[in-house]
Amino acid sequence: MTAEYWIEKLNLSPHPEGGFYRETYRSLDLLPENTIDRFPSDRNIATAIYFLLPSGKFSAFHRIFSDELWFFHAGTTLLIHSLDRINGLQTHRLGLDLDKGEQPQITIPARYWFGAQVENSNSYALVSCTVAPGFDFLDFEMGKREKLSEEYPENKELIKKLTY
Repeated sequence: MTAEYWIEKLNLSPHPEGGFYRETYRSLDLLPENTIDRFPSDRNIATAIYFLLPSGKFSAFHRIFSDELWFFHAGTTLLIHSLDRINGLQTHRLGLDLDKGEQPQITIPARYWFGAQVENSNSYALVSCTVAPGFDFLDFEMGKREKLSEEYPENKELIKKLTY
């Protein structure tokens, strides 16, 4: 199967950070405003999407205010790079080959910068992402190349590759 197959069959649309997606779940239950300080208005308890990233494209560094769980479905290894001030750069290998250090599920904690790229050329990665509390574009910040490079100068080359 190809990336185009999944994009068509799953009715995926372009995502602002790169790749393609479709929301598949949004909890009807709400977390009331200010239950958690960083959420000044109501948030759905959880949300989920399909996300497809073709090789040669990238998911730009960004961060959100919630934890995000990633689940591998099809294609080849997805490299998810996260940055934070305590751990620095961590590269997670999302896939099914446990002998090569891949994991079928990973979690990116709230407020970590993260971006992704497909490891192999001429391929894609199809994943699902679940966000709790649920995703809202009010909680989304796209990484700025200059600012991230100042904050993480040792990762300047990767930041340059994964920002617009």
